[in-house]
Amino acid sequence: MAKKDWKLKGRKPVRHKKIKGLIERLTVPLGLETDLSTAFLETATFGPWNMLIVDKSPLGMEVEGPEGDTIAFPTLRGILAWNPTRKWCDVDHGAIPFLMNGADCMAAGIHSACDSIKSGDLIWIRDQSHGKPLAIGWAMMDSNQMVDAVKGKAVKMLHHIGDELWELEL
Repeated sequence: MAKKDWKLKGRKPVRHKKIKGLIERLTVPLGLETDLSTAFLETATFGPWNMLIVDKSPLGMEVEGPEGDTIAFPTLRGILAWNPTRKWCDVDHGAIPFLMNGADCMAAGIHSACDSIKSGDLIWIRDQSHGKPLAIGWAMMDSNQMVDAVKGKAVKMLHHIGDELWELEL
């Protein structure tokens, strides 16, 4: 399926207790404290991802990990809404245009990273100056390697989901 053909499909309301496990997998690893018990929750598919829609905003997703496991992670909107404290790396202004065009993140542009990042983790990339989320991807190095390295690929983008999910009208 081509990326341009992705559509939000199979959208259906769900009860909080039915997706309690998903919510825990989404919030605990990132240090999120959020109460979704009173929110209007829906699930849907968007391309290869399962989406969690909270009050008509796509805030969470489930993606297939490199080893075939299912990993829950916030979307860029979810990161803005919940402000996670883990699994991030900061990039300088020189890297931003490349990231916005879907390029993988090179180690030279990374200035700091959360200590909890291990190679293979799903992480979010933020602007060094403002802390705003830019992209989501798979860490190719541990956090200390990302910061110390001067060359090489540090983060492999997750199909640059930013554009599609920002523009997704619900």
